[in-house]
Amino acid sequence: MNNLILVRHGQSFWNKERRFTGWADIGLTEEGKLEAERSGQLIKELNIEFHAYFTSQLKRAINSLEIILKILGKQNVEIIKSEALNERHYGGLTSLNKDETIKKYGHKQVQIWRRSFNVPPPPMNSQHPYKDKINSHISSESLKDTFERVMPYYNKKIEPLISLKKNILVVFHGNSCRSLLKKIFNISNEKIVEFEIPTGNPLLIRFGKNLEVKEYKYLDDKRAKKILFNV
Repeated sequence: MNNLILVRHGQSFWNKERRFTGWADIGLTEEGKLEAERSGQLIKELNIEFHAYFTSQLKRAINSLEIILKILGKQNVEIIKSEALNERHYGGLTSLNKDETIKKYGHKQVQIWRRSFNVPPPPMNSQHPYKDKINSHISSESLKDTFERVMPYYNKKIEPLISLKKNILVVFHGNSCRSLLKKIFNISNEKIVEFEIPTGNPLLIRFGKNLEVKEYKYLDDKRAKKILFNV
């Protein structure tokens, strides 16, 4: 039985400050580094030999994976980095504090931007302070947009390895992970937006024949979130 382990990066500075991060390249807090270390320790206890390691092109995910690999004693392995695994692009909301944004636009509107499946936030315009810091043709993404970015990459680069019974470790972001789990567990558009993914808690998924999910669990039971599927 082959294994896919998905890890949302450890806490970033903007996670801590409750700011919309998206494609802004924000580093890990000390707590985030500890979360990554703990992830590495939990993964090490499984005694799995991995065949490929994937991450996004954002340093909070890359650094989390590097910390995990150090715990695993695998610092010299190839890390496959792809923009396709980046966090959802939050457009004009990027860098804004979530509580202040709610005060300005109202809770209902912010919830639509954050949690609806197919409504993107306002686009990032040319005056946005992070416009020149984010090298992307994308100006804003809904979760649907993120899903449509993540899935072709997964189908082409990761799923074939799983079919070959390879063990894969992916360290990425809340919404890119949410997009992938929507596919793996056949979660509906309505339910996927309710699905919370904890930072720094590895999710182990074991597949049987024909990529059928045989087992799944968060490795840290105390910080686990409910996995919604087949709804």
